[in-house]
Amino acid sequence: MKLRVGQTLRSTVDGTALVVVRAPEDDLAVTCGGLDMSEEQVAAKSPALAGAGSGVLLGKRYTVDGVDVELLCVMGGDHAVSVNGAEVAQKSAKPLPASD
Repeated sequence: MKLRVGQTLRSTVDGTALVVVRAPEDDLAVTCGGLDMSEEQVAAKSPALAGAGSGVLLGKRYTVDGVDVELLCVMGGDHAVSVNGAEVAQKSAKPLPASD
């Protein structure tokens, strides 16, 4: 799937929803619980292919090493989110400079 900045991705497994903050030119496979995420709101949830994992937390940003993508969680969920088969990791905050 070709991602666009500002695009909202919704899980077909649980309530997870992510907004694309940064996206590469390449096509990416974004999955939650082993199933592809969708732009449309899904009424009936599908059973997950993978068991519940670490999930994502509301308001946190997530990235993947080696892929220029950043996702913001706007609705948390119980299943792990992956990009091209690699699980996303929470982006750490940059430390503020020391004031003198």
